[in-house]
Amino acid sequence: MNRETLDLRRNGSSHRKLNGRRSNIQIIADMLKVGEKGAGKTEIMYSANMSYTQIQKYLGFLINHGFIHRVSVGNPHVHYQVTPKGAKLLESIDLITEVLGFQDVYED
Repeated sequence: MNRETLDLRRNGSSHRKLNGRRSNIQIIADMLKVGEKGAGKTEIMYSANMSYTQIQKYLGFLINHGFIHRVSVGNPHVHYQVTPKGAKLLESIDLITEVLGFQDVYED
């Protein structure tokens, strides 16, 4: 680790706090956490603190890569559910953020 990394960890800060924005990976993790029990697009959008444009982009990515699948609950209601592959991705993200010491930052 370099001096800057050590100083950031010692002060309880991270890159996210420095620039005030979530990473793409953290946005994906937030979406996967909401979708673990199944959720509608609006619920995911508000729970993960996203704009409509963001939800469209990220949801499409997660569906296309098999991390979330679309479940019809009734016409026109649709829910999105995390797949086993998505659950594994979320576990990996959680492990990486823990190892890097960012878990407390991402739980804000």
